[in-house]
Amino acid sequence: MRRVVFLLVPGVHLLDLAGPAQVFSMAADLGFGYELRYVAERPDVLSAQGMTLQAETRWPELGPDDLLLVPGWRAPTLRGHGGIGWELAARLAEHHARGGTVASVCAGAEALGRAGLLDGRRCTTHHALQDELAERYPKATVVRDVLFVIDDRVVTSAGIASGIDLALHLVAVRHGPGAAARVARSMVVYARRNGEEPQASVMLRHRAHLSDVVHRVQDVIDARFTERLTLAELAAAAGIGERTLTRAFVRATGLTPLRYQQLLRLERAEHLIGQGATVEAAARAVGFQDARMLRRLRSRAERRGPGDEGQTRRREATTMPSSSL
Repeated sequence: MRRVVFLLVPGVHLLDLAGPAQVFSMAADLGFGYELRYVAERPDVLSAQGMTLQAETRWPELGPDDLLLVPGWRAPTLRGHGGIGWELAARLAEHHARGGTVASVCAGAEALGRAGLLDGRRCTTHHALQDELAERYPKATVVRDVLFVIDDRVVTSAGIASGIDLALHLVAVRHGPGAAARVARSMVVYARRNGEEPQASVMLRHRAHLSDVVHRVQDVIDARFTERLTLAELAAAAGIGERTLTRAFVRATGLTPLRYQQLLRLERAEHLIGQGATVEAAARAVGFQDARMLRRLRSRAERRGPGDEGQTRRREATTMPSSSL
């Protein structure tokens, strides 16, 4: 029986806690040996969402096979917003020194940093906290825009839903990918994502605008991105002309509708390839007739790099054809 001990701090985010807890609880229900325990400095812990949780104040004995996990808490900044004291930090460090695994979700990386467990290691956290984490712990290597990172039994994840991905990965490592797939299926999780996948999807990155018309068009493309869509069809769905739609879409997102659809296809194809699909199979699954366009898009993305999209997307928006998607 492997223990999974959750260290709760005031302001803990419910999903940071409940996501991994559900994974290990479901794994236990399926016959994989897990015992879940919850500890805190005080028996009552008020969550960020207003629900009071009950925890043990007496620590269970932990062995090298056990996991100690710190869910994140409400923290617009890491400095001065909750966290753990030095006594709890020492417990984290001691467990790792004895051969155990420690993990964090979101702001929980701050607890691992305070315990000295990030020094000389790769780690990650929620994208809104990455810069501050790197500043506070300069000996750590903060890996940006990934879901989770594992380095010498120190496991850090991006936050909120990514804790589910982290927990499923740990189940897969211990019991095999088939076991993780059974847990994911029981939880009705869409897919088990790799740690290297980005925190923010294409949909999220290009939805931070206030144009209702463009949002309606994006809804259509999101639902049917594998299909051949015409600009006329999208304009009709929005109730505006084609030229007006193109101008509004570029103004709101920096992309043409075609480029937006291509990015959705590319993102999905990369996910399929990461799960073992061939480039040819992934290309056809996302709507391309063959792999040539997918290879071209992947090559363009590799040359550009993650930080260059904003510099080039408006140029692409004015040069790429948009009459047919």
